[in-house]
Amino acid sequence: MKQFLAFTLFATATLGLFSQQSAGQAGNFDSRSKNYYIDVHHFGAGKVSAKDVEAAHQKDLTVEKKYHVTILKYWFDEAKGDVYCLSSADNTEAIRKTHAEAHGLLPDEFYQVSEGQEAVIKGKNDLYLDIHELGAGKVTAADVAGAHQKDLAVQGKYGVNLINYWVDEKRGTVLCLAQAPDSMALINTHKEAHGLIPLRVAKVKQGQ
Repeated sequence: MKQFLAFTLFATATLGLFSQQSAGQAGNFDSRSKNYYIDVHHFGAGKVSAKDVEAAHQKDLTVEKKYHVTILKYWFDEAKGDVYCLSSADNTEAIRKTHAEAHGLLPDEFYQVSEGQEAVIKGKNDLYLDIHELGAGKVTAADVAGAHQKDLAVQGKYGVNLINYWVDEKRGTVLCLAQAPDSMALINTHKEAHGLIPLRVAKVKQGQ
């Protein structure tokens, strides 16, 4: 009996330790436990094609796990040659190392962001990414969530479908992704909903 009890206690302790180690290991690769970043590459008009961006993205995917990075989506503004990449990672250095090893194309800027609730892409309207620069310390995630609800209340009037938004509270930057007939439809949605007009609006193609 004593031997049986001793074995039971040993087995219980071993299983408990194994479970803790397994949970810890899983946590290292859980994108939801990391920070979210949008890094931006400014290549310039006519300097990069959608095919080039897709090829670079595929190279990123081959090395991202080495640096505990998960590249979730990217958006390409073909007119200006800008690429926006959404990733989860421990820090910006991990993303920089991923890009450096994959293809050597380093980001020009980073936003550390929190995100809203993603909606479904519907129909065939183009995608637009707009950027609001409200100023460091001038906006919170809660503020943007409230403004977003106002957008949703009027978006149908302009044929807009707001897909998601991201907030960098430290920099005071908000990025919104939406489907719209044109850029003015998205601007007018924001104007009527809360009056916060974006600094710029880019027509983009999404990759993932």
